[in-house]
Formats: sequence, structure tokens, C-alpha cells
Amino acid sequence: MATNPSMIDWDVAVKVAAKMAGDGPSVTKKEADAVVAELRAGAARSTGLVRDYTGLVAQERTAPVLVVNRAGWIQANADAFAKLSEPLLQRFAEKIAEKAPSQMSQTIGSRVSGAEIGLMLGFLSSRILGQFDPFFQAPGADGRLMLVAPNIVHVERELGVDPHDFRLWVCLHEETHRVQFTAVPWMRDHLFALMQEMLSEVRTDPQEMVSEISEKVAELISGKSEGSLMELFATPRQREILDQITGVMSLLEGHADVVMDGVGPSVIPSVDKIRAKFTERRKGMGVLDRVIRRLLGLDQKMAQYRDGAVFVRHCIDKVGMVGFNRVWEKAENLPSKAEILDPQSWVDRVHGPALLSS
Repeated sequence: MATNPSMIDWDVAVKVAAKMAGDGPSVTKKEADAVVAELRAGAARSTGLVRDYTGLVAQERTAPVLVVNRAGWIQANADAFAKLSEPLLQRFAEKIAEKAPSQMSQTIGSRVSGAEIGLMLGFLSSRILGQFDPFFQAPGADGRLMLVAPNIVHVERELGVDPHDFRLWVCLHEETHRVQFTAVPWMRDHLFALMQEMLSEVRTDPQEMVSEISEKVAELISGKSEGSLMELFATPRQREILDQITGVMSLLEGHADVVMDGVGPSVIPSVDKIRAKFTERRKGMGVLDRVIRRLLGLDQKMAQYRDGAVFVRHCIDKVGMVGFNRVWEKAENLPSKAEILDPQSWVDRVHGPALLSS
């Protein structure tokens, strides 16, 4: 992987994550083959369904569909994190080099960092159902769509829902993300630029950061502070960028949720039952699970689905799908975090306050 080996041992990260994740539910080879085939077919089928519902026209098969196990998802995301964080890690390495640490301390430090990231990846790998990675680039590939088969099987069994309906429902969500980035080609560069600016603002003095970590973690766990570790450590400029990223991600996730439920009734008879049980499942987390989610900022991720869906439904109700699709015309039309929570303010800004009386 293309990053400084003295900062993070990505091999250790992958090994720790894979060990923590486990294999998932027990299935026979015949069952596994059937799930893989059905997910691939569901992803292909979803393209036309998403296009017809949203009006967004995206070229088909621009991204490979990867049906992966937990280990495959871990490796793919470790590769992605290594690439995205390379400039930041290089800055850290240069800062540390000024203090002339020994080779042994660098090696130990990189393994510890790798183990910490591995724990995070391991936790996430048992919960992620699917993911579209817009930043993956390869010959003939613009992004990649990943469906984590063992997790999909685990959740459909846990919820007691129709497995065929549930698999297509998940595919619709992830295919919507592919369509978003393919039909709106500037979105990838816009989001990437925001992330890179966010990373460029990160402080690189290890001692300064370490001195704050225990205090911030304690505040989060106790509930004295809201948000995630990233938000607590953020500079004022980083918070501004975070608000922009939150606005974009809430739009993307909320839009995908609206599409998967909106398309659902015509092709997924049990969609209402699936949505109700899936939403209820999110509330039934244990104490440890809630603490980890809070530290990783996953509570905010859940809020993105919820708040983003409310935003999208409100806007479509007010200006129709065609009017809502103006959100994809240019970066200036994207909602801010504040507008996600106040959808009418976006309608007024983009379409004009005259629509208030319509």
C-alpha cells in the first residue's frame, strides 16, 4: 500500500480486523453461491429501477460489483484509507522525524496504530451491509460497489424478513449511490476536495494530540460532550468543512433511503415490514455497542440517514422530483447541514420563496 510504513502498519490492521470480525453466519457452499448470484443480479436489476424512480441517468456497469466476505471488505477499506490518508501520514512522519525516534519505537508505534485501526475496521466489518466507494479507480472502473454477503444474511435472519426482498432492498440503496456519483460526475471531485482540505487542517504534533485524547474520550462516554472524536478535535475551519461534508453525506444517504423505500412497493412486497424492523433494530444496541458507535461517530451516521430522508421527502413534496433534482446541478445547490435540518430553507434558496404560497 502506498503510504509511509513508519506511521501505520496496514498489514497488522488487516490481521487484527479479520480476527475480530470472524466469518459471520454459517452457510453451506450451495447457499453461499446462491446468495452471491442473487446479490449480483439484484445490483444489475436495480440500475433501471433507480433511473426510473429518480430521473437520474447514469451509464450502466461503470463500477464492478464485488460480493465480498468480511475479510474482503476489510482489505478493500484498508487500501482506501491508506490512499486517502497518505498526505496526512506523510506530514505526521515528517513531524516525528524531527524528534529522531529510534527505529524500534517507530516500528512499535506503527504496529500499535495498525492494531487500533484494525479494531475499528473489525467492528465495522460485521455491521456494514454494502458500500459504494466512489474514489476507487481502475481501468474501465469508476468506483466499486461492495455487498457484504455474510452480514446481509445475518441481518435478514435476525429480522426474520423475506431474504429475497431484503437482498434487493440493500442492492437498491447501494446502486442509488453508484447512480448519484455517475450521473453527477462532479460530485466525486467535490467530496474528495472537501476531505483533503479536512485532512490538511489536522494538527500533526503527536504530543499535543495525545494529551487531549483521554479527556475527550471520557467526555464522550459520559455524555458531557456531543458529537464524535473528530468533531471534538476539529479546528473552527474543520468544523465548517465537517458541516459541508455532513450536508452532502446526509443528502446522499437520505436520497438512497428514499429511493430504496420508494421503489420498493413495486418490486419488494414486504418493503414496509423490512423498513419497520430494520429501523427498530438500530434502537436495540447494547451499551458497549452504543459507546463504540458514539466514539466512531456512527450516531451521526444514523442521523444522516434519518435527517437526509426527511429533507429529500420534504423537497420532493414541495417541488417534485424534477425540482428536487436541481440539487445535482452544481455544488452551490447542495444543502448545508443547517438546510438538511430545515428543508424549506433549501427550497426557498434554490427555487425562491414564492413557492411558500404554492
